[in-house]
Amino acid sequence: MTCRPDSLADAQQMVEAALGRYGRLDGVLVASGSNHVAPITEMAVEDFDAVMDANVRGAWLVCRAAGRVLLEQGQGGSVVLVSSVRGGLGNAAGYSAYCPSKAGTDLLAKTLAAEWGGHGIRVNALAPTVFRSAVTEWMFTDDPKGRATREAMLARIPLRRFAEPEDFVGALIYLLSDASSFYTGQVMYLDGGYTAC
Repeated sequence: MTCRPDSLADAQQMVEAALGRYGRLDGVLVASGSNHVAPITEMAVEDFDAVMDANVRGAWLVCRAAGRVLLEQGQGGSVVLVSSVRGGLGNAAGYSAYCPSKAGTDLLAKTLAAEWGGHGIRVNALAPTVFRSAVTEWMFTDDPKGRATREAMLARIPLRRFAEPEDFVGALIYLLSDASSFYTGQVMYLDGGYTAC
């Protein structure tokens, strides 16, 4: 299910739709994301706000709506917020909106883990590096810029490959399942070793 990241009504409707379909919430995946790449001196304030609205406000709104349900159910649960390796690394020129927004996502996960832990609700962030998707497809073409970006990133990833959707799904299954019952307030990097270098 999808919603506008800056809409309180959409966030609430999405949670209500999930309840209507499944009867309860056990796990919640919050995958809101936006980016605008530009030097800070050239970035429009509106573009900065749009990134923050999608990445921080959107995640906060969905967590607020889902958290109310999880707390009312009284049976624990798991919330996973999709972050990025950029939330912990500021080494990307032109990302003055994106990096701080994903750091906010990471801290939201930690804060909610502390707030809801006594209720058996686990909250974590999953922070991937680049993986093949509609957003990153340009990197996997023969375009010179795509090729150069791809090669530069691969040189920094010890496993010398990008994450595949299956890698992402495997991490999600772990975080949303009881296999991670003692894992909360953490940022799990899904990066092939990128942040280790």
